[in-house]
Amino acid sequence: MPYLYQAPGLQGHPVPGDAHSTHSSNQSFEQLRQECLWKGVLFEDPDFLANSSSLFFSERPQIPFVWKRPGIKIVENPEFILGGATRTDICQGGLGDCWLLAAIASLTLNEKALARVIPQDQGFGPGYARIFHFQFWQHSEWLDVVIDDRLPTFRDRLIFLHSADNEFWSTLLEKAYAKLNGSYEALKGGSAIEAMEDFTGGVTETFTTKEAPVNFYEILEKALKRGSLVGCSIDTRTAAESEARTPFGLIKGHAYSVTGIDQVNFCGQKVELRRVRNPWGQVEWNGPWSALHLWLTPFLLFMGHTVQSNLILKDESKSFSLTFISSEWRAVDPAEQQCLCHTTLDDGEFWMAFRDFKAHLDKVEICNLNLSQQELLNRDSPRFIRITPGAEEEVDSTKLHNHQMVLGHKCTAVPLEMPNTFWTNPQIKLSLTEKDDGQEGCTFRVALMQKDRRKLKRFGASMLTIGYANYQCPGKEEHLNKDLFKYHASQARSKTFINLREVSDRFKLPPGEYTLIPSTFEPHQEADFCLRIFSEKKAITQDLDGDVDIDLPEIPKPTAPGQETEEEKQFRALFERVAREDMEVTAEELEYVLNAVLQKKKDIKFKKLSLVSCKNIISLMDTSGNGKLEFDEFKVFWGRLRAWTSLFLQCDADRSGTMSSYELRTVLRAAGFQLNNHLLQLIVLRYANEELQLGFDDFLNCLVQLENASRVFQALSTKNKLFIHLNINEFIILTMNI
Repeated sequence: MPYLYQAPGLQGHPVPGDAHSTHSSNQSFEQLRQECLWKGVLFEDPDFLANSSSLFFSERPQIPFVWKRPGIKIVENPEFILGGATRTDICQGGLGDCWLLAAIASLTLNEKALARVIPQDQGFGPGYARIFHFQFWQHSEWLDVVIDDRLPTFRDRLIFLHSADNEFWSTLLEKAYAKLNGSYEALKGGSAIEAMEDFTGGVTETFTTKEAPVNFYEILEKALKRGSLVGCSIDTRTAAESEARTPFGLIKGHAYSVTGIDQVNFCGQKVELRRVRNPWGQVEWNGPWSALHLWLTPFLLFMGHTVQSNLILKDESKSFSLTFISSEWRAVDPAEQQCLCHTTLDDGEFWMAFRDFKAHLDKVEICNLNLSQQELLNRDSPRFIRITPGAEEEVDSTKLHNHQMVLGHKCTAVPLEMPNTFWTNPQIKLSLTEKDDGQEGCTFRVALMQKDRRKLKRFGASMLTIGYANYQCPGKEEHLNKDLFKYHASQARSKTFINLREVSDRFKLPPGEYTLIPSTFEPHQEADFCLRIFSEKKAITQDLDGDVDIDLPEIPKPTAPGQETEEEKQFRALFERVAREDMEVTAEELEYVLNAVLQKKKDIKFKKLSLVSCKNIISLMDTSGNGKLEFDEFKVFWGRLRAWTSLFLQCDADRSGTMSSYELRTVLRAAGFQLNNHLLQLIVLRYANEELQLGFDDFLNCLVQLENASRVFQALSTKNKLFIHLNINEFIILTMNI
């Protein structure tokens, strides 16, 4: 039986309260509203203040903004939603967020998705406390964003997104989205597909119209019928082309919504049409199947301009709108025009022939709200399911793979150029065991998303160039080492490494074991990522970086003095010279002897070991608890030191006295520590320098601390090897010792 999948939150009607509250008070929307009603006060959001910090972060306002509430000098009788939320309610203001408005327009075409984003338990009627809330999908979970209704205005008019009527749902939605991303300015510039995902949690696909598949018309037709969100745009080659108008009235670099698709009878033939909407609410296509609008003053009409049969005349008080109906529409039966919802209004929405659509628009973006809609995009794959983290999970699990690629473990994605760093990225084992129905291969989709980059704009962050590669693995359930990438090519990879929020591609590979590796293009870049994997048939994934395992050597038992070997006798003599009469070594004495011995070694270059390092060593080896090393403790440590020094020298090939942090995984595993990516990243942040290098002293401290923590844990986890239980006294003692 095929496996079905629906995006979380879109099955049937939304469930109130299933989104995570984001307000700083930890109160839900309803709790905050009831508190305001009980106190008789108007809600004011302390998390998104009505001041310039919520507007801009890199510029000063050019005009004096005044924050006002609906019904107070904006309009007399505000409405939240009047006659249903539709795409014609949306008019762009003075903010460059056409991409967001295009996504909102597409959202209005799907009632279930719209009801999820805009909860229906609010308005300007009974229970109105000037508080509203909206819900957005963010990296595997739904968030509930609460706002007040104070809006930026100038001369009593809204500055940003607004409606032609007294509706405020779209204006307040824009404010909630601005709060989610830190400010209104953070919404400048973007791709409609980004907001579409935030409105639905769907999975996206991008088409280039010039390279679209043969069945592109059917793809778009079924996508719109199933409720997918669809946008389109014209690429720009230079910054000067942004918002430049083409001879046919289209705007370059501007985000449009695809709101309809149909066929019309024209001169005895069927013509394929696309309906497109400009979020500006005006400025339309003036080519075939268009309606050209001209605004004339009464004086021009008085001077003899006549209205012909192909013109429609409308009075707008002080001017007149002349709409020139294209010859194509005049040849279409009026009933069919009405069926296609063709209007002559200058509302930014227009029809285009499919051939013109492909010729004049460059990119089409589709956001599928549930994976059964992948059928629209791949005729050979009727259904998709989401891969679960393990074989025993249910196939409709909503769990996602989330990976953090942090400083020291993000590197170029071109393994032939940087094999020494690429292999340190997160690795996810993908087991493709079931072929597609009637096919030889297994179809799956990978979507890699950068997290919170728009929110971090105020701190100078920008979109990183990201991608991923998929390699056939030898079947071992362990992190692949760099040697494999030197001699093996990837089996599949993202089409390009690009600075978009998400890179998403579909692949078909033979059944087998694969390892998926996401990465940035440039080395040493810091960001959080959300990785989602979907497949047509059931598949199994395993995070190769998620397990932690410690395999330390047994501490040898003391050797009786009469049974010591000649080497042990010589070592005892050395210890007696260092320890003197009390036969115990202090931290200061250990510092002296270690520096004296190590500086005589010609094969290792290092700066002087610190007293702190020696105190850490004693903390690890001191079994008696007197703060000093006795002979047997010193002997065990000396064996450790020789082994650790050998590991360090293997990574310090140029004898510079440092090793690359990228070698840590291999070195630590050789020392008995199998750590996940998160722990490795913490170690890098703590012990590596700005060049991501570790000196011998840092390396020694790292191993001492790791072994100390591991041995304490092993001693305390006698009943259950995965957990320990500590009271506050034990916890403080433990942390102070480590």
